[in-house]
Amino acid sequence: MLAYAGQGVSGESDGAIRDFLSRAARALAGLESVYASAVPDAGPYAAFGTVLARDSRDALAAVNLALAQPALSSQLIDNLNASIHLRALLTDLFLIDEILKVNSEPSVIQEPVAGQGQP
Repeated sequence: MLAYAGQGVSGESDGAIRDFLSRAARALAGLESVYASAVPDAGPYAAFGTVLARDSRDALAAVNLALAQPALSSQLIDNLNASIHLRALLTDLFLIDEILKVNSEPSVIQEPVAGQGQP
């Protein structure tokens, strides 16, 4: 998306970026259930699942709004890239990625013991 945004195109030929956004929308629609299957369903994991659901829903709304436009200009995609909704979702995904890297298998993620490691 950054490369497309930097091209300065008006959107007459937006097939590649439209395909990319369509695939992103499909992935966002299933993100919550994938997360739920990879982590325990209690404590901070469940609470973060609520955050992820909200952020993915908000990002999906922004992507779908862009897809509803007849032309996807570089400026439109640049604004989509800057959207706080997409940025929040990306940060969520980076956080999840780090947690899953530390715990090489999702099944070894430990639920925290009350009072330990919680603010």
